[in-house]
Parts: sequence; structure tokens; C-alpha cells
Amino acid sequence: MVTSVDNGSVSLALPTLAHDLHVKPSDAVMVVTVFQLILIMTVLPLAALGDRIGHRRVYQSGLCLFMSATMLCLFARSLPQLLAVRALQGLGAAATFSVSAALIRSIYPRSLLGRGLALNTIVASTSASMAPTLGGLILSVASWPWLFAATIPIAAASLLAGRKSLPASPRTSQRYDLYGALLCAAMFGFGTGAIEGAVHGAPTILYTPTAFFAAILAAIFVHREIRKSDPILPVDLLGRKLVAWASSGALLANLAAMSLLLMLPFRLQQAYGYSPRETGLLLASWPVAMMIVAPAAGMLSDRIMPSWLCMTGMMIASLGMITLACLPAVSPGHFGLMWRIALTATGFGLYYSPNARQLIGSVPAKRAAAAGALSQTTRMAGQVLGSTIAAALLALHASTGPASPMLGAVFALAALGFSAATLKAVRTQPVEM
Repeated sequence: MVTSVDNGSVSLALPTLAHDLHVKPSDAVMVVTVFQLILIMTVLPLAALGDRIGHRRVYQSGLCLFMSATMLCLFARSLPQLLAVRALQGLGAAATFSVSAALIRSIYPRSLLGRGLALNTIVASTSASMAPTLGGLILSVASWPWLFAATIPIAAASLLAGRKSLPASPRTSQRYDLYGALLCAAMFGFGTGAIEGAVHGAPTILYTPTAFFAAILAAIFVHREIRKSDPILPVDLLGRKLVAWASSGALLANLAAMSLLLMLPFRLQQAYGYSPRETGLLLASWPVAMMIVAPAAGMLSDRIMPSWLCMTGMMIASLGMITLACLPAVSPGHFGLMWRIALTATGFGLYYSPNARQLIGSVPAKRAAAAGALSQTTRMAGQVLGSTIAAALLALHASTGPASPMLGAVFALAALGFSAATLKAVRTQPVEM
């Protein structure tokens, strides 16, 4: 709930942030990107830490850090200050995301895992459905720092509830691989930094060596992890076709969704002249559709092969994005926009929970944290790439055209192809408990 409200409000406020902080719209996207960058750098190392010191301990510590950083957001008055506290928020969120799948897997038996993920999705999607409307209302009466204040009471309540409700997991005596954790974070950090540098017009002499250095780190890290029995990067799981195909599909699906969602506020406000409040109400159709569809899809994934649900979802999402790409020059009206957004969200809602259930449910319970962290990492990687594409389109002054939804449709169709590939993998990979 905390992260859903935060992310939905911040995405809506990007045009306002660009105006109030006197920065370019493409630079304002960094408020989202830096959060995602820290997530992708630290989710896998923190999952490994959770396996050693306890999943509940890591989860609660991350939530506490997130709440503390959110309080600091109230005092940020420049883009660098806001980026610094968003980085702290990202670290706290990474700690909670890294072990959430392991906590769910420890509560629900494998036969009900889809239901457990669905109930988790209900909370997230319900919160996300409120975020655009809440963000629009706050911006209509107060300045943007108050967007962050909305999550503080929720985080405090969650901390108190988690003290008694979250299941405990034992510590292990296995030594934590600090060197591997640093390599993992540096690999993702330099790689993402090189991509961002290229998008934001940094000199070639800066981002090219950065990309080369990231590739060297990746080679060293992967070679090192292959030889370990309990690696930070679960290369042993990626060796399973089902995990590899499901992860690849999740990467592309999240790339498509993020690039679209970041561009929609600019298109609605700049092309059609809607206010932040109206934009928030229009965008609320996305999480409302997710709130209805995603939980049902998660529960159905216990009875229907998840691959079929994923394929259906990506077909619907592609159709929805094509309708958004074909919007007329004059606004089709509130209903005309909302049904297109809701149709697209329905497709993604059919995809996310079954895909996660397929990935997490296909590995042994003792590797649930690693599988969950891998799922979060691919999701974050897709979102980082999606926000990078959004920044590139903004830099090219293509924020009001059909480029974003058309690219999203292409990525969604590619995700459909990977979902089709999992059908064969399901039949050949034995189920593990």
C-alpha cells in the first residue's frame, strides 16, 4: 500500500515537479528513475541478506527506512535534494520487495499460492487506484511535497501490524557474501547509469566507458556466481527454461507498462489540456481495472495454466495500447480515454499475478526469496528501461504523439511470445515443493 500510493502520486506529479523545480520534463523523470535504480541495484543482495538474518527483520527495517526518507521528502526544495531522499526511499522499498515473495510463500501452501499473491495484489491495486485521485486532489490544494506525507501514516500502521503478524524465519550461520553484493549493485548501477547518460545527452566519452565497465563487472559477477551453491544472482534458477522465459516476459511487460504510464500524464495535460486533478481521475481507471482483474487472475492461476492467462493478458494489453496510439487530435472525452486506459490495464492485470505465481511456484520453497527477488529485479529492470524510453521520447518532443503506446504494444507482443514458450517448459519441468 505504501509503495503503490507513493509511486502513483509521484508519476502523476511529474509535470508539476518539472515546473516547480524549474527543470526539463526529461530531467523530472529522474525522480522515478533514481528510485527504480536503487531498487534494481539492491533487491538481490537484500534477498540474500534476508535468507541469513530473517525475512521479517529485513522487511521491517526496510519499511522503517522508507518512512524516515519520506519525512525528508517534505523538506526537499531542489531536484538534487529530492533525488537523494528518493534514493533512500528506494533502498527501503528494496528491502521490503526483496523478501515479500518469501513471506507469502511461507504462509500459503503451493496449491493456494495464486490466492496468496492475489490477496497481496488486492491491497496493492486498491491502493494504486486511490493514488492518482489522491495525488490530483492534493496538488489542487497544496504543493507537491505533501504528496509524500500521505504515505507516512500507512507506513507507521504497517510497522506496528508487522511486529506481530509477519512470520518469523530463523537466522543462518552462513556467511554473507558482501563482495558479491557489491559486485551485483555496481553491475546494475553502472549499466543503468550508462543508459541514462546516453538518454540525457551526456558526452559519449562518459557513458561509453561506463557501459564497458558495467559489462566487465557483469562477466566477473556471473562467472563468480555460477560456482556458488547459494548465489546472490540465482543463475541456477535462470538455467530453468520456465524461470528464464517467465522472467524475460515480465521484463518486457513492465517495460511496456512503465513507458506508457510515464507518458500519459504529459499527453493528457499537454495535448488535451487537462488539469492535474482531471488527469488523476482519468488515470485512476488503470488501477481500478487492475484492482478488479489482477486478484481474479491470481486466483484463477491456481486452476488454469498461468501461461494461458499471461498470453490472453498480453493480447488484450496490445489491443488497448493500439487504441491509445490511435487517439484523435481532439480529446475523445473522459469516457473515450478511460475505456482505452482500462482495457490496457486489464491486459496487464491478467498477466502479472499468473506470471509471478508461475515463477515463484516453480522453485523449491527454500529458494522462494531468491525467486521473488529475481522477479522483482526483472520487474524493476523493465521499469527502469521503460522510464528511460519515456525520457528519450520527452527529449525528442514526442510526448503527445502515438510513439509510446505503439512501442508498448510491440513489447507486449514480445512478452506474449515468451509466455507461449513457457507452455512447453511447464510440461517438461517437474514441480518442486
